[in-house]
Amino acid sequence: MHPSSFNKMHQSKLFSKPFNTFLLIVILLFSIQSYAQIPEGMVRYQRTANRYQELASYEYLSKELQAKYSEGYGTEPIFTTLYINATRTRFEGWDEQDPEWISQRSDYTITRDFNNQTMQELHAVNGKTYLVVDSLRAPRWQIMSEMKEIAGHACMNAYYKDTLRHQKVIAWYALDLPLAGGPESFFGLPGLILEVNVNDGALLLTAAKILQMKLTTELDFPKKTKGKKIKEKEYMEIISKQIADNRKKLKPLLNGIIY
Repeated sequence: MHPSSFNKMHQSKLFSKPFNTFLLIVILLFSIQSYAQIPEGMVRYQRTANRYQELASYEYLSKELQAKYSEGYGTEPIFTTLYINATRTRFEGWDEQDPEWISQRSDYTITRDFNNQTMQELHAVNGKTYLVVDSLRAPRWQIMSEMKEIAGHACMNAYYKDTLRHQKVIAWYALDLPLAGGPESFFGLPGLILEVNVNDGALLLTAAKILQMKLTTELDFPKKTKGKKIKEKEYMEIISKQIADNRKKLKPLLNGIIY
């Protein structure tokens, strides 16, 4: 599927091409004037995982196995949190208002420091916890040209293909929020990422609300964390091995890994 049509099923009203170009010029001029006005606060993302869509992309799984692995899964969304300021972000893979989901918080935390180009990530893979500490290396995005509004912000889309996880990713970033952060593992665009679509809706992350608030310790990586400290290259090798094992055992490709 061509990248420009990849996100079609989830797009809201898009602008016509002539108006799109005009609006882009206006927004870019406005963005230059307000470039330093990056809010300090919190972005609340709605995370919707479609297990059926995910499994349909695994050609090595029979229809019977796809049906088996989809049992008990719904598409009920959860909410996750990204704290931001002008130079740093911290993502928490749980909703602080959901007591059930919050129990998983120690296994999924990501901080990024864009001034110092560093990151710290806490991940759980197949029951083992890893603390990944390294320099920032952003995905190789291809900037596209479509625009839409998300949470009150005009956004443009970008595309990249994750060959390790076998994922096609479309992200939408805010033109007036020049911070390279985003939810989960997605970052590195000219503006804050407000929506991510993976594999035609297998995973959809959308900013539901952006709240301006004074932050104190919210951007700090949790001090009391347990996990084996490794570099990003080592973590990718662990992911690669897990994916190979899953495929060999006819399990979902990212079984035991955050999708």
